[in-house]
This record gives sequence, C-alpha cells and structure tokens, in this order.
Amino acid sequence: MVQKLPPRLAAHPTVRAVQERPSQPPGVIDADWLRTVCREAGVDDVGFARVDNPALASEVEHVEAALPGAVSYLSLVVKMNRDNVRSTARSVANQEFHRSGEIMNEAAHRVTRVLQDAGHRVINPSATFPMEMDRYPGRIWVVAHKPVAVAAGMGVMGIHRNVIHPRFGNFILLGTIVVGSEITEYGAPLDYSPCLECKLCVAACPVGAIKKNGEFDFIACSVHNYREFMGGFTDWVQTVADSADGEDFRSRVSDSENASMWQSLSFKANYKAAYCLAVCPAGEEVIEPYLDDRKAFMEVVLKPLQEKQETLYVLPGSAAEEHALKRFPHKPVKHVGSGIRGVRE
Repeated sequence: MVQKLPPRLAAHPTVRAVQERPSQPPGVIDADWLRTVCREAGVDDVGFARVDNPALASEVEHVEAALPGAVSYLSLVVKMNRDNVRSTARSVANQEFHRSGEIMNEAAHRVTRVLQDAGHRVINPSATFPMEMDRYPGRIWVVAHKPVAVAAGMGVMGIHRNVIHPRFGNFILLGTIVVGSEITEYGAPLDYSPCLECKLCVAACPVGAIKKNGEFDFIACSVHNYREFMGGFTDWVQTVADSADGEDFRSRVSDSENASMWQSLSFKANYKAAYCLAVCPAGEEVIEPYLDDRKAFMEVVLKPLQEKQETLYVLPGSAAEEHALKRFPHKPVKHVGSGIRGVRE
C-alpha cells in the first residue's frame, strides 16, 4: 500500500517522476548472477553466508549497526602474487599487500554499486583500513572477514591464524560485502582443512608467536609485525615525548627506524614480517614445489627469511625475546613497549 503523501511533497517534480515510473521492489538475489558480477568486478573467488548463521553470531550486532536489516554476506577473495609476499625485500611484500587491498576495495565498491542500482541496501566495509578507531583498543573492524570466509566455504583457518583457500592457499586477501537481501544459495564450510600442519610458519616466525602446539601469542606478533601500526606508533610517540632533546631521541631511535615510521605514515602502514604467510605451502596452486622437493623449497623460501639481518621488536623479558635470542642470534633484538595500555612491559 502506497503511503499517502502531503500535497506539497506529492507535487514535487522528483516525487512525481518517481511515482510515474514502474516500481518493483528488489527480490532475492540470484547466486549465479552475483558470482558473475563479482568476478567481472575483479575478485578471484566469492562465497555467500547468512548473517543469522549461528557460526557468525558474534558479528550480528556489529553488522546490524552498520547496515540495519542486514541479511547476507558476500565473502570476496583476491589472490596475491606469491613471490612478492615471499621476498626478503619487505617493500616488495608490503606493496603486494597494499596493492591487493586496493584491488579488493575497488572490486567490492563496484559490486556494491551494481547491487545498489538493482535496488538492494548494501555496504562494503574496508578490507583493510580505515577502521573504527574511536573504538580502539577494542574491536575496530566493522565485520570480521575471516570467520565470514570460513562460513562461506572460502577456506579454513590454519595454525598461523590465516585463512587458507583450497586453491590459492593463504596468498589471498579477504573482503566482505553486507547486503540487506536474501541470496538464492549460500555456501558451507569446507569439509577438510587445507592446512598441512607442516609447521613452516612456526619455523619462520622470528618472535615465536606461533607455537608448535597451535597456540598463538598475539602480543608477540603485534609488537613486532605491527610495529608501525597503532600500538607501535603509540610507543614511538611516547619515545618522542620521553626524550630530553633531539640528541636523546636519536640515541633511542635509529635513523632507519624513523625513516621507516615516516614511510608508513606517509604511504601506508607496513608489516615487519608476515613470514607465516610467505612460507605456507598449502593450496592446490601453491603446493607443487613443496611436494617436488621439500628441502629445496625450504632453501629457497624459508631459509632467506630466517637468515635475513633485521631488528626484532620485543617486550623486555618476554617469551618472544627468549625465542629470538635462542633461534635467531644474528638478528638484533630491541626492547619496546606494546603501545597498548596495560601491556607495556
């Protein structure tokens, strides 16, 4: 039933133009059509999941706040170029991460436009940054891409806490679109894990964040790998504030560290490691060199990262420091704070 409008509003040219044309409310979205739209937009794979999926219950209040009436997720997958990620030149690896993020966000934006033009309510939260920093250090992401991807059948979380796609391995970037409409077909989790449990990620992590028994030390990972993200930046600023003068500051922070922080601030935040991604051999498109000659694979992929001369950032007296000194004595260790309140030492 059409709502009766006030005469002045009903007489407005925009209102008259809209009321004079045929109107059909958007229906259920055809899954095959949607897959085609996503692939034409630039993604390499896509799956669908329901917002009310019990496995995704923790996401409901957050996506409902971002898009009231959210019904479905589109889990988007973009492949990364593997040897870029594996390079000891971190500028090469970081550019791959950032460029893949740009491709993902552009593809998600295109798909969102198509769905919007078809009459659907839809949003595409960022695959990477920006995030909701007013919530920091709490949950800053609008939607958790990894559990949505798992529910949609796009992969399974490996021991290194990254989603491993059955074909592309962990050399992927994930994105999520939230839409307020049903889709004709939804995915289901894989019935196996692509993770080989080879533990190369354990061997590669310079601060021992990934344990052989499957445990994960988030703080160790955050302090080193994310040194130039929120927490590390805060610690760097505290160092600036605590320094007596310029000479004192430069005795605490090297020229290369300052230049690296400047680069992350002026370009995009760069990762210090992500070696767990680099060495993972899982995935149908990735695994052949590992199967052909595992020793050669480790010589070419794992060993250069292990032997790389680089500073490792750790909390003083931490398990990460103990691991770094024992396993990587050739890598200088530097004591820093986490930048997270309550986790300074």
